[in-house]
Amino acid sequence: MSPSRGVLVAGAAATVAAAVTLTVVAWPEGSGPGTQGAASSSSTSSSPSPSRSYPLSTTPRTIPAVREHTPARGPGWKPAKDSTVVVADPELADEAKLLAEELDIRYRGEASARSGDVELAIGTPGKGAPESYTLKTAGDRVRISGPDQAGVFYGTRTLKQSMSADSTMPEGVVRDTPDRAQRGLNLDIARKHYSAEWIEARLREMADLKLNQLGLHFSDDQAFRIESESHPEVVSEEHLTKAEVRRILALAESLHITVVGEIDSPGHLGAVLRAHPDLQLRDTQGVARQGAIDISRTESAEIVDDLLREYSELFPGAWFHVGADEYQALTVSDPQASYPQLAAAAREKYGAGATIQDLTEGWLNDRAAVVRDAQKIPKAWNDGFFSGGRVTAHKGIEVEYWTGKEIGARPPQEYLAEGRKVVNLNDEFLYYVLGEPNDFVYPTGERIYEQWTPFVLRGTEPVPERYSKQILGGRFAVWGDFPNAQTQKQVADGIRMPLNAVSQKLWDPGKPELTWAQFKALADEVDFSD
Repeated sequence: MSPSRGVLVAGAAATVAAAVTLTVVAWPEGSGPGTQGAASSSSTSSSPSPSRSYPLSTTPRTIPAVREHTPARGPGWKPAKDSTVVVADPELADEAKLLAEELDIRYRGEASARSGDVELAIGTPGKGAPESYTLKTAGDRVRISGPDQAGVFYGTRTLKQSMSADSTMPEGVVRDTPDRAQRGLNLDIARKHYSAEWIEARLREMADLKLNQLGLHFSDDQAFRIESESHPEVVSEEHLTKAEVRRILALAESLHITVVGEIDSPGHLGAVLRAHPDLQLRDTQGVARQGAIDISRTESAEIVDDLLREYSELFPGAWFHVGADEYQALTVSDPQASYPQLAAAAREKYGAGATIQDLTEGWLNDRAAVVRDAQKIPKAWNDGFFSGGRVTAHKGIEVEYWTGKEIGARPPQEYLAEGRKVVNLNDEFLYYVLGEPNDFVYPTGERIYEQWTPFVLRGTEPVPERYSKQILGGRFAVWGDFPNAQTQKQVADGIRMPLNAVSQKLWDPGKPELTWAQFKALADEVDFSD
C-alpha cells in the first residue's frame, strides 16, 4: 500500500467525406454575424432571411476525450437568453439543476424541450453500457441520454467542458463510454489531515473528469481520523466528524462518486494500539512491532470487527477496504521462532503444519467476511494475498495491486491466473508520496499519459490483454509519509494533472490524439479546480 509503506479528433470527418453537397441552414435567432436588430427589421422587410453553409463540426474538446463523435453541419449549441434545462425523467432533476447553474440558465423541470434547450433523459434500461451516454446536438438543442443516471451526468460534464473550452457544443452526435468501471483517487487522510472542504473540492474536480471512486485510508499508525462511537478512545484529536463525513458522502453521491473507506489490519494499526497497548504484537524478547496487532488474541479481532461494522454502516457504497498489507510478523527471517504465540494459534486453528502466513491469510478472510456480512465487496492490498500455504484468500476479495516489492507480493499475472479481479494502483506511476521517500518522485502526469494503461499493473510492463475483464480499473494514490512536506493547496495543485491523465487513460486506454503539451493546455481551458 504506502511505501513506508489542438490535435482534435479529425478521423470522424472522414466518415462523411462522401457528402459533397453542403447543407444550407438558417442561423438561429440571435446568433451569427450581423444579427443584431434583425428581429425588428424582419417584420418590415420582404427580403429572405440570411442563410449560411457550415463546415463539418469538429469533435468537442474534453478531458477525458470523447470516444466517438459523428460530425454534422450546423452552428452547434450555446446558451441563449431563453435557454433552459429540462428533463424527460424526474430522477434527473439534480443533474439538470446542477447543469443549469453551471451554464447560468434556468431549470424548467419535466417539460418538452424547446429551441435553445438542453434535455436530459434516461434511455431504455439495460440498453447500452453502464455509465455510457449519447449527446446529440441539432436544431439548436442538446439532448443527453443514457441507460443510467451516471451516464447522463457524464454527458453533462462533456457539455460543460466543451462550453468552457470553446463556448459551443459542436453539432453532431457523441457516443461515449468508459473503458474501466472503477476510476478514481485514493487519499491517505490518516497520516495527513485534510479538511472536509478540501475533500469536497477534490470530489467536484473528480466528477468533471468522470472519475467515480474515492478511497479514504483513514486509519494508520499515525492517526485515526474519523469520529467513532464504538471505540472513541482510538480517534485522533484532529479528525473528521461523522457529520462532516456524511456531508462528503452526500456530495459524492450527487456526483456519482462512491467513497470507499479503509481500515487497514493487521498492520498499520498504530493509532488503535496506542489506546490498546496490550494488543500490540511483541516478539520473544518483548520488542513491539510497529503498527502490528497480535492476531492470536481474540480481543484483537473483536476491536477491528467492531470498527469494520461501524464504518461499513457509515459508508453506503458497494465496497470496503480491509488493508492486509505489510504485516510485520512476516518480515523477519524466522517468523515461527520470533512469534511462537502466532505459530501456536495457526496450528490450533488450521492444523499441524500451519504457519503464521496461514494465520495472517485467515485473518484477511475473517475480516472480509465481516464486510460481506455488511453487504459490501471487500478490497485488500495485493501483498496480503499469499501462495503455497494451507489457507487461501477468498476469491471474492478484490486485489488492489500496488507493488511487487513487499513480502508476499507476487507478479500480477499470478493473481490474474487464479481468476482474481484486480484494481491498478501501480506505485511506479500512480503514487504521490509526500516527502518523496524511498526513491519516489512526485508524478507530473506525463508518464501516466504517455506510458501507463490499466494493463501496466507492476513496473512498466503490461500484462496480457486476455486478462482485460479481470482488471476493473485503477486509482491515483496520495500518501502522507511526510505530512508536512506539502500544504493541502500544494497537494491539490500537484495531483491536478496526474488526475487528468488517469481520467484519460481509464476512460480510453488507447494512444491519445493530443501531445502532452496540448493535453496540458486543454486541461487549463477546462479547469474547474479551486
